[in-house]
Amino acid sequence: MKLQTLGGLAGLSCAATYLFGFAILVTVMAPLGFGTTDIDAHAVVAFIEVNPGLMILWNTVIYIVNALALTVLVVAVHARLRLATPDWAAVTRAFGLIWTTLVIGAGMIGNVTVERVALLASTDMERAVALWEVLHAVELGLGGGNEIAGGVWIGLVSLAGLIGRTLGKITVGLGLLTGAGGMLTLIPAFGDTAGAVFGLGAIAWFIAIGLLLAFKRDTSTA
Repeated sequence: MKLQTLGGLAGLSCAATYLFGFAILVTVMAPLGFGTTDIDAHAVVAFIEVNPGLMILWNTVIYIVNALALTVLVVAVHARLRLATPDWAAVTRAFGLIWTTLVIGAGMIGNVTVERVALLASTDMERAVALWEVLHAVELGLGGGNEIAGGVWIGLVSLAGLIGRTLGKITVGLGLLTGAGGMLTLIPAFGDTAGAVFGLGAIAWFIAIGLLLAFKRDTSTA
């Protein structure tokens, strides 16, 4: 299988992990306050105690599976951009690999948090809540609570695609909007809204870039 086709499948896989994450977030986890500033730590720990497997599955899909697919996508996008805009391509690859590292790190911390909290909750609920709050903050700092690294990468890829005319107007437009949303999560007042823009925009962008890589021939070598 060619790298561009593999990258296209990776992009679609990234979109699928986001869709899975949103589906669980707005259904099963909605009462817990996930994705908002009103998250109920005691309710989360009680949920983890009863459903550790679901939490680990959720973390694994949205973080670890996503990061593995994202790594392939970063390399494929770099290959797509490097002939028309070699310098920009190198920069996007660097930022992309930084993002994948942060995402997989957040996933590993998230899963260890679930394991430790589930074990502790049965004997000391208050300590379990305190532990979850600390480790969850670390997880959010790596990438679960801000989208700066992802916003920078998607934005730079889209800018490079615009300069080199290698990605198409729809992909570039979606990417610039999504990238801006990700970077605005740096500002606390815009956090929730910007995060939603990034998440929904990223789904559309991953689909767009995935289809482009998989089905549109790269003409930059011509």
